[in-house]
Amino acid sequence: MGFLVHLIISIFIIFKNIKIGGLIRDGHFQFYINVCQCHQMTNFQLLILCYKSYPLYIGVGIDSGNSKSWDENGKSIQLIKQRGKVKALDEEIHKQQDLDLDVEFDIHLGIAHTRWATHGDFSFFSTEFIVIHNGIITNYKDLRKFLESKGYEFESETDTETIAKLVKYMYDNRESDDISFATLVERVIQQLEGAFALVFKSIHFPGEAVGTRRGGPLLIGVRSDHKLSTDHIPVLYRSGKDKKGCCNLPRVDSTTCLFPVDEKAVEYYFASDASAVIEHTNRVIFLEDDDVAAVTDGRLSIHRIKRTAGDFPARAIQTLQMELQQIMKGNYSSFMQKEIFEQPESVVNTMRGRVNFDNNTVNLGGLKDHIKEIQRCRRLILIACGTSYHAGVATRQVLEELTELPVMVELASDFLDRNTPVFRDDVCFFISQSG
Repeated sequence: MGFLVHLIISIFIIFKNIKIGGLIRDGHFQFYINVCQCHQMTNFQLLILCYKSYPLYIGVGIDSGNSKSWDENGKSIQLIKQRGKVKALDEEIHKQQDLDLDVEFDIHLGIAHTRWATHGDFSFFSTEFIVIHNGIITNYKDLRKFLESKGYEFESETDTETIAKLVKYMYDNRESDDISFATLVERVIQQLEGAFALVFKSIHFPGEAVGTRRGGPLLIGVRSDHKLSTDHIPVLYRSGKDKKGCCNLPRVDSTTCLFPVDEKAVEYYFASDASAVIEHTNRVIFLEDDDVAAVTDGRLSIHRIKRTAGDFPARAIQTLQMELQQIMKGNYSSFMQKEIFEQPESVVNTMRGRVNFDNNTVNLGGLKDHIKEIQRCRRLILIACGTSYHAGVATRQVLEELTELPVMVELASDFLDRNTPVFRDDVCFFISQSG
């Protein structure tokens, strides 16, 4: 039996003689594993560089050691970090004297990410728990103050470190040694405010990875040459009470998780965008807000803390209709230039299935069920940041002319900090920025 997990924000678990390499795409580092020579893969894949002109902090955290005993390797973590270009991290990895890039592991786990720090600079520190974070934690200062009062020391000013320290606090105050990694993560996200996609790794749970999201995108790619147990993964809800008053999860077995039939090989790719996994698979599972996805022993299960009205009982494996060529740079000098020249095609693709030029009608699936409420509103409020804000400003005039309603355009960062009056008969549109 073999299985493999990758992440754009990034995590992997490996079985059956697999070596490590890496690639960069859209500002995120995906730690990728394959049976080809590690140094050949790394040098080739690292040519796909992130193109955004932000100051990058790049790092990987992997199982330490070169032992064939995967559980021994998983009891410590080797962190390698660099500032600037991805090439600098590649060079730093090859400088590691105690890292054998040619060794083959039965099981190996690591996470990696490139980011620009929203809150504070990054630093080099070791911990029992490491986390990949895409997003912003808005209440991190309150959480940090609480953790410092409990004796936890911080080595950086980032909001992400608060998450790692919080899960450590939950682990230190666990009521039982048999608590699961997924349960710890569920308790952590109940204390977080903001938008995020997270993946966790720990020396206390070797060979296990847990991912979750709220507001930030997160999907799981599935690749296997063998038949899978299901194409719909049931969502598990807690029932009953444990010693801390939290509900217990139903048992994870062959009817409640995804795995290859007859325990064959399978690969799981955790990513914040489909472009990171399309090179390897076009079968993906899109996670919903507050889903907690756990991979243990090659089996993927999805949990939720509580059931709400309208919840879907399962997450389906969907097939993507896109190709690798669509995300490659091609003959353009940069990905930015590629995006600029692809704008006309992107606009046409956006209108497909939504604008019918034969009968001059527009069908917007997300809005059609709410048209009557929108028509009765007193004003429209567009909330956005960056270029999305400018798009709102550019369309404000035509929206006012077509709807005969007042249209306000608000900067999301400013809107968040103000106590802006929003009335029951207002309609707010939240326009997403890249990522």
